[in-house]
Amino acid sequence: MAHTPDMVEVQDVHRTYGSGPRAVHALRGVSLTVRRGELVAVRGRSGSGKTTLLNLVGGLDTPGSGRITVDGTDLATLGDRENLALRRDRIGFVFQSFALLPQLTAAENVGVPLRLRRTPAPERDRRVALLLALVGLDEHARQRPGELSGGQQQRVAIARALANRPALLLADEPTGQLDAETGREVMELLRAVVRGEGGADGEDGEEPVTALVATHDETLLGLADRVVELADGELREREAPAEPVAAG
Repeated sequence: MAHTPDMVEVQDVHRTYGSGPRAVHALRGVSLTVRRGELVAVRGRSGSGKTTLLNLVGGLDTPGSGRITVDGTDLATLGDRENLALRRDRIGFVFQSFALLPQLTAAENVGVPLRLRRTPAPERDRRVALLLALVGLDEHARQRPGELSGGQQQRVAIARALANRPALLLADEPTGQLDAETGREVMELLRAVVRGEGGADGEDGEEPVTALVATHDETLLGLADRVVELADGELREREAPAEPVAAG
């Protein structure tokens, strides 16, 4: 697979749901480039097209027109199996709702993607332990989601998203169900993962992670390398605001 400087290239993408006077134009000619190792925040109100954009980049939806390239691969050239393999091997997803399996422990949830790839148990256990330590939950490995706080559940979800060493992390309103302070901690964790602080895998030569994060939380945008804004399906770029200065 070709390794271009850009992880994501979205070129003049349109996506419309429905037809006629009731048609919803979710995206109207959106173009966006995300470089490798960059954390880009997509800002916009509910209904602005943020989730649609992330679903298209993640191969969960198909544009009506335009071109999307992820990790050097034009998504339009992929069949169903190839698309599934790309999502499994190269893309990690973090959702607002956490999407953890309630009957599984934190460690078991993180290990699900590795089981799907039939990763040998010793390697799987080592990877799970490393990731839980990365997100600060190594002491909560045997707890189930119902025994964890919202912030802890989202940390488990981030660890799970990193299980298969994705090149691209897509996060859709990852702090939407969290209080402001916990949300900031989760965003700081995502930034640390992208910048390689502490090592996403604890191994030398680990490929940097690129992140595309949808959020409407103004206080979190200063943690991004770059901010783009969606409004009525159209995108414009703006400078990321300065990080808030801590009181005291």
